[in-house]
Formats: sequence, structure tokens, C-alpha cells
Amino acid sequence: MLHIPALRFGKAYTSVGHTTLLHHATGEPVAEVSQVNVGMIVRDVHRMDDTVLESLTVREILSMAKKAADLFMTGRLPCGNETQSFDDYIRQISATTGMPVSYCRSNADKIRRVLADMDVIIAGLTRGFDLDIIDKGYGTHEGRSLSFFREGRVFGAVLPSNSPGVHGLWLPAIALKAPIVLKPGREEPWTPLRIIESLVAAGLPREAFGFYPTDHAGAGELLRSTNRSMLFGGSATTDPWKHDPRVEIHGPGYSKIILGDDLADDWSRHLDLIATSIAANGGRSCINASAVWTPRHGQAIAEALAKRFADVEALPVDDPNASVAAFANRAMAESMSAVIDNDLRVNGATDITEQLRGSSRLVQHGRIAYLLPTAVWCEDREHPLVNREFLFPFASVVECPTADMADAIGPSLVVSAITNDAALRRSLMASTNIDRLNVGAIPTWQLSWDQPHEGNLFEHLYRQRAFQTESAA
Repeated sequence: MLHIPALRFGKAYTSVGHTTLLHHATGEPVAEVSQVNVGMIVRDVHRMDDTVLESLTVREILSMAKKAADLFMTGRLPCGNETQSFDDYIRQISATTGMPVSYCRSNADKIRRVLADMDVIIAGLTRGFDLDIIDKGYGTHEGRSLSFFREGRVFGAVLPSNSPGVHGLWLPAIALKAPIVLKPGREEPWTPLRIIESLVAAGLPREAFGFYPTDHAGAGELLRSTNRSMLFGGSATTDPWKHDPRVEIHGPGYSKIILGDDLADDWSRHLDLIATSIAANGGRSCINASAVWTPRHGQAIAEALAKRFADVEALPVDDPNASVAAFANRAMAESMSAVIDNDLRVNGATDITEQLRGSSRLVQHGRIAYLLPTAVWCEDREHPLVNREFLFPFASVVECPTADMADAIGPSLVVSAITNDAALRRSLMASTNIDRLNVGAIPTWQLSWDQPHEGNLFEHLYRQRAFQTESAA
């Protein structure tokens, strides 16, 4: 059987303990994965050479990243005790996560783009100063002296299993010269391991990478042991760390579509954008919209979305028309559906999709389950379903005066504001609730690669110092 080892300083390590990854639909073993303990993570992080990338310039690393982009998509690369083609990778990731094959391929292309366009991303993170400043530690930009030092000597990431595309978020740390220690998601070791092997094949030193499949305790120790880190997960996972400045949190997004007074009557023209913001990538991303806020026509918008969603079927992952992921853990899908049903018992909300479909959003096939896209009309913006997010296409629709929206929407990773109303735009620009603001007909999932996604990884890793030097006589 395929065995996926840990990587200690880039070298394969087979542990005594392991977990078995199963095919989501058949339950057949796909691979064994070595599991490491807390003590090993602590020892290895403290022994890691945090200068291992300092001999390379940022531009040299960016050049290697471009090579890795091609290798990630086309190369036959090491994968434990075997080698892995790109098609093998897609088949394996779909098998253990339940993601449709088509989505696995589109997410892989996102990773390729991050690697290929890393120079654009780094320019956005650093606001375009000369990258030699990172190499030398000082320099000038627009006539000013600048100096930075790397506080994040070793960078850690506790990764999810829900969507391969999120792995592009930790990748810029490599170009910023921080060695990486990764804890992969339980069902998704495939993507981070293939990224590492792509970068090594492109010329980066193996010693710059650690790969530590581990349990919850090990994940916590990785966050405590590294100088700077990134954590993905639901609120229960991320809340204990949200006040720790060493940890960049990537939790629920609560992303939203907002319609202004001026364009709300024209909502049907934007229905495609609203629907794809909710359902793209199987609704599994923090940048998927989980709510639509409008000053009027809320019920009509919810009904139109429900008509779109009611025809979606639970299809096998290899079906080209598959658009929702399977849950290998049926209890997870059952729990999410039960939360929605329980909230619907509170007066003022209607699951219009389920009414049109005539059957439950929860579909069970053998050992797996699916959750079908759901649009809920909420009569009151205080209803509990207005501020919910789930790992499938789900959105509430609620009415609210535009004058109240900026304060009422609450924390939002992405807001796409479909409006030309200057007052609404100003209030959204001034809002501290919004991390990413799209003004105009822009879907929530459309990212700008030259801007930080959620937090600034350069500022997370580096600290600016005051600097001056004596001028030559």
C-alpha cells in the first residue's frame, strides 16, 4: 500500500503510528500516513535551520516557483514510497476528500497560478518595493530608507481538508525566505506534499520543509513552537488562537453579496453572479457568499436562487456535472443539516429550496452523504440563520436598509457591493467589518493576486526597523 511519510528537515520519516486514508465512497484503503507526536514536532522545529533559504535571493526563489508551477501540473513526483503523476494526484485527492474531480482540477490550477505569479503576489504584499531590500535587509524606496528583519524565523501552517486551493495562501512564505513546517489536513496530505516535491524538484533545498501529519495536540504544539503561523478551521478550532498575534487566522468567512438601493430593483440581472458566489467550488471556500443583503425584493431573490439550486443532484465525484462534494463522514453532514433545521424552527425563516425540491437537502448514499445547495429567506436580520456558514452551498437572503448595512452585516471576509451609491460605498469603505471589498458586479470568489487575501503575510513575517546610514563624505 502507498505509505505517506512525515518529512523531517525534508527527509522521509516512517513512524510507528499511522492512520489509514479510506476512499470516501467505497471505504477501501487508499494510503497509510505516518503520524508524529508532540515531542518530535517541538524538537524538530527548534533544531530547524532558519537561515536555510538566506543563501538564495528572492528573485531566485521566484524563478524556482515558476518552474515548480509546471512541475506541479505535469511532473511525476515522489509521493511516499511511490511516484505520483498529476492524474494520480487528482484521483487520490478526490478519493479521500469526496471533492468532485472537476473541482480538484480547478483548484490545482489555482495553485499553479500562485506559483507561476508569485512575483505579482509578493509585489502586492510588499507594496512594490525593490526585493533586494529583503535580500540585503535594507535599501531605498521612493527616496526613503527602508529596513526589515524576519521575525518569523520558522513558519508553520495547520492546514484543512476542505479545498485544495487554500494551500496557495501559505506559499508566499517560501519566497519570503521562511522555512516551512506543515500539518496537513487528515484527508488531504496530497496537495501540500506535492507542492513541497514540486519546489524541491525546481531547486529549493529539502531542508526548508517539514511535513508533520499529527493529531489535534500536535497541531497546537506546531502553532506554539513556530515563530509565526497560519491556522485554518472552523470557529471551534480558530477561536482559542484569535488573540495570539503569532497566528494568522483563516476561519469562517461569512462573505456576502450586498445590493444597493440604486440597483436592488435590477437584482435579476445579477442573479448569475449571486448564485456562483454561493455555489462555486462546491460552496467549500471562505470566499463563498453565505448571505445576500438587499434593501428590498429579498423573498423574490431567495425564490430565484432556490429555483437554480433545486435541480442540483448528488452525483458521483467523477461525473463531469458533479457540483457538490460528498461527505465521507456522514455524521458531519447530518449535524450541519440538523443545525439548519433547528434554526428554521425559529419563526421568520423559510428553506425555499427544500420546498421546491420536495425532499431533504441531506442525501445519503451508502456510507456517504451530500448536502444540496440551500437558499433560505429570512424575514428578520437578527434570525440565527442570517449569520451561518457551512461546508456546502448555503446562503440566507435578508432585507436591510442600506444606511444600516455596514454596521449590521458583522465580520465579513469578502463583501461584493453591487451599487453605484456613493454614500453606501463610503460607509463600506469605512467599515472595520470587511477584509476584502469588491465594489461593483464582482463575484466574492474573484481574487486579485496583487493584494493580500486575509492579512498580509509579509507583515506577519517581517518587522520594519528604523534605519539610517552615514552618507559618504
